[in-house]
Amino acid sequence: MVRRKKHEYTYSKTTKTALRWTKTLLELKSTIERVTGESFNSCLLNLYHNGSEGMGWHSDDEKSLANNGAIASLSIGSERKFSFKHKESKSKIEVVIEQGSLLLMKDETQRYWLHQLPKTKKIEKPRINLTFRKIA
Repeated sequence: MVRRKKHEYTYSKTTKTALRWTKTLLELKSTIERVTGESFNSCLLNLYHNGSEGMGWHSDDEKSLANNGAIASLSIGSERKFSFKHKESKSKIEVVIEQGSLLLMKDETQRYWLHQLPKTKKIEKPRINLTFRKIA
């Protein structure tokens, strides 16, 4: 019997254990890799039931992530605002993430910028976010 090593990812003081890739996720990963020219070995899924759920200011700079690795964020469901804030100048950029959109953060984005999915009372429907990453 061959034992597989458990792959874990910790963020926001929560540790997630990786599951096997499904056929559909592998197809999405392949398409995203072709479109972005990047390669990924993991996918994190977040479900936001409505606008009362979000994510505060942060950078995806966990030690387990590849240094300056790309993160491709695929949005399914409700349209949501997504914000960036420069760590030094504090300047902000806001974009609307539409259903089916793909946002790519790469190079030194995590080093110089924070990002968030702000909460809002205007959104009543769910949003699923699939973030494809490379874990070192």
